[in-house]
Amino acid sequence: GSILKTVGTTLVSTVGGASGPLYGTAFLRAGMATSGKHELYESDIVSMLEATLEGIKVRGKAQLGEKTMVDALTPALAAAKEAEVQNSSLSQLLRRTSNAAEGGMKSTIPMLATKGRASYLGERSIGHQDPGATSSWLILKTLADTCG
Repeated sequence: GSILKTVGTTLVSTVGGASGPLYGTAFLRAGMATSGKHELYESDIVSMLEATLEGIKVRGKAQLGEKTMVDALTPALAAAKEAEVQNSSLSQLLRRTSNAAEGGMKSTIPMLATKGRASYLGERSIGHQDPGATSSWLILKTLADTCG
């Protein structure tokens, strides 16, 4: 938990734009969800994703379907919960989480951006993948590739 909190604090204080505070919040919340733990299990990944998604929704005032990182993280959390209920291994849970995030990321392509910098593009945002959803998927994919 403490490493995640340190990463979160660093992101908030050094990364500009919206992504620093959003990812900083995500890592801080994930760190709080795993405070005092030295090993992570399937249930911890679910707790981290729940805390992360809630923090991003609150910080960014975003909901599913608004062409944001929430569109990748929401199906990722659902997949993680389902994998946990099915007693999937950690590597299976991470892979399913990553795959669901990828689907959520791709679902942003036809959406109209209503939050963040992309919302300034209006109709021109349609047909383009959301960068926040893409970076969220990349983090989860890297976690699955590394730990799975």
